[in-house]
Amino acid sequence: MLAAILRLACLLVIAATFGPRAVKAEPLTRDAIAALVVPPYALGDAVNDKGVWALMNSGGALAGYVFETGPLAPIPGFSGAPIDMLVTIDLEGRFLDVRLLHHNEPIFVSGLGEAPLRAFLEQYRGHSIHEPLVVGTPYGEGGQGSDLVYLDGVTKATASVRIAHESILAATKAVAREKLQGVEAGPPLRPNPDVALDLTWDELIDRGLARSLRVSNAELDAAFAGTIWAHDDPETAEAGAPYLDLWAIDITPPSVARAVLDADSLKDLDRLLAISPDDEMILVVDQGRHGLVSEDFVRNTAPDRLSGEQDGLPLSLRDADLLFRVQPGVPQGTSMILRIDRRLGFDPTRDWTLKAQAVRKHGMLQPEVGSAHFALTLRTDPAFFLQQKAAEPLPPWREALINRRADMILLTVVLAGILLLVGPAMHWTARPQTIRWLRPAVLMVVIGFVGFWGQGQLSIVTAMATLRAIAGGGSLSVLLYDPFSLAIWAVAILGFVLWGRGLFCGWLCPFGAMQEFAHRLGRFLRLPEWMPSAVWDQRLMRVKYAALAGLIAVAFLLPDQAEKAAEIEPFKTAITTGFQREWYYVTYALFWLILSMVTFKGFCRYVCPLGALMAIGGLLRRRDWIDRRPECGSPCQLCKVRCRYGAIAKSGQVGYSECFQCLDCVTIHDDARQCVPLVLAARGRGLTEREAA
Repeated sequence: MLAAILRLACLLVIAATFGPRAVKAEPLTRDAIAALVVPPYALGDAVNDKGVWALMNSGGALAGYVFETGPLAPIPGFSGAPIDMLVTIDLEGRFLDVRLLHHNEPIFVSGLGEAPLRAFLEQYRGHSIHEPLVVGTPYGEGGQGSDLVYLDGVTKATASVRIAHESILAATKAVAREKLQGVEAGPPLRPNPDVALDLTWDELIDRGLARSLRVSNAELDAAFAGTIWAHDDPETAEAGAPYLDLWAIDITPPSVARAVLDADSLKDLDRLLAISPDDEMILVVDQGRHGLVSEDFVRNTAPDRLSGEQDGLPLSLRDADLLFRVQPGVPQGTSMILRIDRRLGFDPTRDWTLKAQAVRKHGMLQPEVGSAHFALTLRTDPAFFLQQKAAEPLPPWREALINRRADMILLTVVLAGILLLVGPAMHWTARPQTIRWLRPAVLMVVIGFVGFWGQGQLSIVTAMATLRAIAGGGSLSVLLYDPFSLAIWAVAILGFVLWGRGLFCGWLCPFGAMQEFAHRLGRFLRLPEWMPSAVWDQRLMRVKYAALAGLIAVAFLLPDQAEKAAEIEPFKTAITTGFQREWYYVTYALFWLILSMVTFKGFCRYVCPLGALMAIGGLLRRRDWIDRRPECGSPCQLCKVRCRYGAIAKSGQVGYSECFQCLDCVTIHDDARQCVPLVLAARGRGLTEREAA
């Protein structure tokens, strides 16, 4: 009864807190920014109403600009709020400093700590906005001689680092265009769906939509003439033959795409544009021997032998990772589709340059690398686009789903398999000869693939961030940055309706699975098993609801402390960081695993606030899916005695809010050798109270 009251109280707390707005970081005052400017520079006056300030040198002359990324590029992070950084650039567009101001990224707040993020931001110093900066690592020899400048990312925080990087680039390019070049970028364009033309490849050429660049081998040699690389062409090629026979065309407008791609490829492109509506898709084809990229190029990364530029600023090109076929008559050759983010200031209707880089090496052991560039000027007819009146927010899953395509396919198989095993095939799964090996096998997959590999350990942090976003009228699009976890959330919520909390807590929680294996280890070592009395077991089960209510209160009353309070979960320590944290976090996580060796899943049953939330979600359950017999509870108590979760009352009634769907009671119910009523029915007599006990 008290547990039900506590669950209702949690619901009331949630409902009551929907009124206030979530706390958001306010822009820094002039004095606060001035304190962060390092001498000999000083902060000048505001130059616009977008939070951009003049940077003055020691003589009082203009030396650059200082600005926050939050107001200029409010790209939401996992907490729903932008990562706010203070950027200082000089008049040449070089980064003088990039400082972290405010963020709520869970992986950095209390997971990895802020040190890796601050170290990542230090890499910008000395680089220029005119350089093609990308986050990642060159593969093999693909980075040798490439125009790309690689910034080291942060392991286990790829999405958060990418959000920070895109925020810096978007904000800095906006300032550079307006203040350094006098070009104020307007809202990004969008393709006009009302423009429907029946075009052919020849008509695309006549309209200037498809453009080409041909560089012969003789022209290539001329580009390297007079250098040490003049005779270092690795291939013997005919002088008049093409080294580069490049075609490029913007296939974002539907009319153009239909003229270039076949039907199946067009559908794939439409699906990608549906989830990445701010990306411009550029088809490039090379019929020469240049090949567009190096042999070590990895799909879905920045091309290492192609670059783009507009208004003197580099464009962020990235392989769209699409397999496609073209229409008859379209040039064939080495081809790929590149994507360019229009939100970073790219305007396809104005001239921009696509550059192909030729690389030669001189020497054997430590060769010197030289390069030559060949440029093709492109633009797309403005008639194919609409000018937006207001800037669109960044689609939060612009690349996340595509980047994890293989993981998502495998996760779909795993989730579908688990749903099958605990759903239609439940009685087969619960057979003694099946459950004894199948359940450990599934839990191992959950720990290894869902947990450590996929980083799909659900956390109360996500639920708290979602509540704050709803209460503050914020966007939930940040959830789409992690489609892997989102898919698990979706299945867990589906489980609420079908079974209650048990699907996630019993089958999909990596830390819960670790506790179960710890208990198995304790049984193997023959450690004494300690379980609280039935009275204390019921009392301790209520603690998790109090923990959930406390976290909700902290999330809304003390939002800056919410991440610290969420450390009541050991998930980040055990799964996200793999125990690579401060000793006290590691000790806390190990405590629960060691306790599980003698007390079955103590954290899950008594303390887990996420488990409490799952139990509340389980109120959506529409059926009692565990079969019962008239003898269950009166007088037979076998299932109650065997239930390690204390989820079966003496009356035989199942408490689904505490049921972890382990199927042990289903095994007993279906097994004529275990279920006492079935055993005695086979013997032709009834069940006595002594036998039931």
